[in-house]
Amino acid sequence: MPIDRRSFLKLASLPLAAAKSFDRSKEWNHYGGDAAATRYSLSKQITPANVKKLKVAWTHKTGDASQRPATNIEATPIVVDGLMYLITARNSVQAIDAAGAKLLWTFHPGGDRGPARRAPGVNRGVCYWEEGGDKRIFTTYQDQLWCINATTGKAIESFGDKGMINLSEQLDHNVPGLQFRHSSPVVAYKDVVITGGGGGDSPYPEAPGHIRGWDAKTGKRRWIFHTVPQPGEFGHDTWSADAWKSVGGTNCWGGMSVDIKRGLVIAGIGSPAYDYYGANRVGDNLFGNCVVALDALTGTRKWHYQIVRHDIWDYDMPAQPALVSMKVNGKMVDAVVQPTKQSFLLVLDRETGKPVYGVEEYPVPPSKIPGEVLAKSQPQPLKPPPLSRIGWQEDWITDISPEAHAHVKKTIEKLESGKLYHPAPITGGIVHPGFRGGNLWGGCSFDPKRNVVFCNSDESTNWISFKETTESAALVKYVLKDRVVLTDHEGYPGIKPPWGYMTAVDCENGSFKWRIVNGEFKELTKRGIKKTGTPSHGGSICTVGGLVFMAGTFDKMIRAFDSDSGAILWEYELPTGGFATPMTYEANGKQYVVIAAAGGKSGSPASDEYIAFSL
Repeated sequence: MPIDRRSFLKLASLPLAAAKSFDRSKEWNHYGGDAAATRYSLSKQITPANVKKLKVAWTHKTGDASQRPATNIEATPIVVDGLMYLITARNSVQAIDAAGAKLLWTFHPGGDRGPARRAPGVNRGVCYWEEGGDKRIFTTYQDQLWCINATTGKAIESFGDKGMINLSEQLDHNVPGLQFRHSSPVVAYKDVVITGGGGGDSPYPEAPGHIRGWDAKTGKRRWIFHTVPQPGEFGHDTWSADAWKSVGGTNCWGGMSVDIKRGLVIAGIGSPAYDYYGANRVGDNLFGNCVVALDALTGTRKWHYQIVRHDIWDYDMPAQPALVSMKVNGKMVDAVVQPTKQSFLLVLDRETGKPVYGVEEYPVPPSKIPGEVLAKSQPQPLKPPPLSRIGWQEDWITDISPEAHAHVKKTIEKLESGKLYHPAPITGGIVHPGFRGGNLWGGCSFDPKRNVVFCNSDESTNWISFKETTESAALVKYVLKDRVVLTDHEGYPGIKPPWGYMTAVDCENGSFKWRIVNGEFKELTKRGIKKTGTPSHGGSICTVGGLVFMAGTFDKMIRAFDSDSGAILWEYELPTGGFATPMTYEANGKQYVVIAAAGGKSGSPASDEYIAFSL
């Protein structure tokens, strides 16, 4: 949709008035609220005393939802100088007036006719960058990085190839035809835009997930950090000698954060491919499953911490690290809080990368699959406690009905199980937390006033088994035969409820301040099975006003929790699932809370709606 002349003139005048008209500290300028991804707002109009008065203020439909293939929106909008920039159901970008939701422009990565009708993939948000009057939006579409004029919505043709960089190129070795995806927003520091992304973690050739810095004006590559080190680089000896030529994955798909003061970009890295069997990548496999701190201007590694060595459990670092200044035992510590699929909150010192609360080495049994060599132990944080159960115990089998219990018991009788990191044999084994966590891409939020981290978590379980493959395209000898979510006969989780939590962690001592069951299956509630919780797709935000907001549960609710007690103070049933992280901002003197309610999975029909609430 081209911008009309009146709207253009209005927008063009914003830079002159922005300093007087807008308070960016009460907007939402970044995907994670701020560059540090604390998801914390200074807005305090909405409080525990008045939150029950929240009503729908406006709705905005992006106009491009589809049921086949089913679209969804996992994105969090940003607001800068009174304008909201959001992702549509098919990964276009739209700009709207943040106070009234008037559509100003739409940018289609596929041109004026819009993106191709194939499944669009995931794009969780955009990045805003400015230098003087030059204001740009950076967005990704599968393997493309686009640079857009933030005022007009037009591609800036002096950047890259007429506004676009092909991210499947310039990876320092030949990967033609390999799939590349970039699902979470890029980040920017000074005049550098930094990308993650990469290939998946299948047993077939995948693109590597090297992190790269690009000139924000021209699109020229400034630096590259090889997440699978090449010969002569630090960490190369943690792999088979030639693994760098064929191993992909090891990608930052959950998002990066920026330490503005130190000039660092901090990223959580995913699993190497193949992520269930790694005989072709003997060793600990740096920088897979690491938190890595890089110089944002040069890509030089400052420190790293590996939370899973030689991963075969698909335990990626799934979310943006939150960069927080917390008080621990009475002393202030600049820290990195990295949620993990294992349901840990890994807390690292931001200067050194060392664990703030300490770790213990957790012994791991050897693999029973020929050729697989596992690390003998894995580090486990001493604090905080895991947010969900880890490993598997037989007395965890669901008890919501005799039929459910019997069904799950029969399933697991043929499977091996054990403590966390128990390797599954060829015949099959249980993985808990499963491949969706624990924690996932919604991450966490941090309230510096209360010195508390808020994080949602799931109780999702999988079971897997293997088969030998003779496919010439496969890089490994054994691949998955089964990859199944453990459920009862009705499709509910196979583990004893609760199935979802919201937890507040007191940073002073690493303990739980409060923990409540999050969500419900309403049909089970009607049957007298209450307080089950549900899995959740999305994360939380928190405010200085004393509230935590979150949607993402399978009951289609968005809720406000009391920051101090966890009490649910307000809830609203969305028209379809709100599988995204909300945000909050002020415009024209009024505070809004916004969530993408677009369904498209977990039993919710696809839609394309953003809903804003205000008092």
